[in-house]
Amino acid sequence: MIVDFTLITDSIPKMLMGIGLTVELMIVSAVLGTVLAIVLLLMRISGLWYLVWPSVSYIYVFRGTPILVQIFIIYYGLPQFEVIRDSIFWPILREPYGCAVVALSLNTGAYVSEILRGGILGVDRGLGEAGAALGLSVRQRFIHITTPIAIRLAIPAYSNDIVSLMKSTALASTITLLDMMGIARTIVAETFAPYEVFISLAVIYIIMTFFIQKGFGRFEKHMSRYLKKEA
Repeated sequence: MIVDFTLITDSIPKMLMGIGLTVELMIVSAVLGTVLAIVLLLMRISGLWYLVWPSVSYIYVFRGTPILVQIFIIYYGLPQFEVIRDSIFWPILREPYGCAVVALSLNTGAYVSEILRGGILGVDRGLGEAGAALGLSVRQRFIHITTPIAIRLAIPAYSNDIVSLMKSTALASTITLLDMMGIARTIVAETFAPYEVFISLAVIYIIMTFFIQKGFGRFEKHMSRYLKKEA
């Protein structure tokens, strides 16, 4: 196989024109998904069955189905219902961008909620008991003791989820959005050279993954600054 390096050098700048949309989809979905995850987490640990079961069911459904299926259901399925078209959500759901953000956010919320719950479960119970001995309320112990430690414990898994979210944004191209993947598919349709184009795109995603992991690595180091280094 002869690799067309000229096509690669010509394709990369074109695909980078979609990096803004890719990053925007990732950031907006990450923020909304994290907010949703916190709500789901509080419902999950509330101990109230009428809050626990809805959150457990939601997490089970969105973790148990492919994100591509979720995108298609939201983009192609929801507009079929008149109640959706008459609702306040229609201005969002009638646009491919809005549907992509909704799908990615809902999916991310389910995964991040479990990541945060794992962080909370990883906090030593003795720390909470020590806080109680000092006279701290349950709320104070949760905010000032459990939460900071849980965040530190959850950072590695959360960073992996953000990387997965970044890669999942490529699926937005299936509903006509011209992110990097959408542009790459257009180039392939014009040149019939998928090898060079998709290898180049893979390199771009790898570089983005590197910077995301580096950023979270610095954040994790900052959150762990009070820990004593092992000899």
